[in-house]
Formats: sequence, structure tokens, C-alpha cells
Amino acid sequence: MNKRLKIVIIILLVVGLTGFVGYNYVMHGGARDLESEDTAFTVTSEAITNEFTTNIDLSNKKYLEKPIAISGTITSINNTEVIIDNSIICNLKSPDKTIKKNLKATVKGRVVGYDDLMGELKLDQCFIIKN
Repeated sequence: MNKRLKIVIIILLVVGLTGFVGYNYVMHGGARDLESEDTAFTVTSEAITNEFTTNIDLSNKKYLEKPIAISGTITSINNTEVIIDNSIICNLKSPDKTIKKNLKATVKGRVVGYDDLMGELKLDQCFIIKN
């Protein structure tokens, strides 16, 4: 095996390994265990929606990337997506067959952003803590 071929193989291995590590970091690096984390805030859906509507920048600083518990009425269910009071979209970690429409529940999740055009707060890694 000549020297040039060895260098090409080493470069390909380094690029492949870097790509693999990068892919795993992007796809799984942001996942946290919210069930074991303390809840930073417990609010109603109306209160948090009013906060984001009033001052989005201050609300983002307060809630973004933090585990919060939001209580309200489930208005829509779509497999792993639950919508609370038509304004809070919660992406569940896994489908939950116990969830029913019009059920009053408290959902814990991580705030990932607020869509001011649609007026929707988005959470991920959600799960039901009370219903």
C-alpha cells in the first residue's frame, strides 16, 4: 500500500467519524431527561400566553429552554402532538393513549419557542404530569 492511499484512507476515516459524531450530537445532543429535572415554572395556559403576547423578548429570556408545567384544557390530539387551549403545542416524547380531548391536564415540557404570527407556544419532550 503506498503512502498516498494510506493518507486518503485516514482522511476518509476522520471525515466519516466527524460526520457520525456531528450527526449524533445534532439528533440526540439536545435531549434532556425532563422527568428528573425540577420544574422551573408552573403556569396556566392563559397566563403564559398573555406573557408572550405582551412582551415576547422578556418571556423568551424567562422561559426559553426551561422545563415548565402548563395546565389547561386539551383541545386537540394528533398522535404525539397535544394542543392545549388552542395556543400551546406540546410534542410528546411518546404517544399517550390516556389523553382525551377536553381533558383538563398539566403538561411538563421544554419551551422551544413562540410563533408570534400564529400565536402559538411550542414545547418539546412533553409528558402529562396530572390529568
